Amino acid sequence: MAEHRSMQRAALLDAARSLLSDGGTEALTFPALAERTGLARSSVYEYFRSRAAVVEELCEADFPVWAAEVEAAMERAASAEGKVEAYVRQQLALVGDRRHRAVVAISASELDAGAREKIRAAHGGLVAMIVAALAELGHDQPRLAAMLVQGVVDAAVRRIELGAAEDPGVITDAAVAMALRGVRG
Repeated sequence: MAEHRSMQRAALLDAARSLLSDGGTEALTFPALAERTGLARSSVYEYFRSRAAVVEELCEADFPVWAAEVEAAMERAASAEGKVEAYVRQQLALVGDRRHRAVVAISASELDAGAREKIRAAHGGLVAMIVAALAELGHDQPRLAAMLVQGVVDAAVRRIELGAAEDPGVITDAAVAMALRGVRG
């Protein structure tokens, strides 16, 4: 029975990823989750109390995987500047990934305070990855610099997700150039 519930929960999360990826916030409804998984709508409520609960669990499951991919890209870089570039490029490469699109599809304002805090903490862990590289580059406030670099990444993510006129590769190259110019001081 526990295995069956675990499989159903995983199916609901996968359906939620697809709905968010394909149709954004409006697409994530309990009737749509029920339809995608073949469950009765009332059964969906047995697993999740709200859309926010679904998103919170998606973040808990997917964010560590995403962060590990960013960290692995940074570890492959030979220099501090290379780590900064890898940090920016890998995050922007993940924009098209269903896990990423699902995590950002619902705004933090729709989540309860506990969920927002978990997401903030996860993002804080991501920003912390680049602090050492920025300290190595000589920044006297590497945590602040890391947050500003993440701001460049966030702006580029929004630009890519909006389907901007520029190619995602052009946006990525511009974000990398801005971040590197900024961290070089």
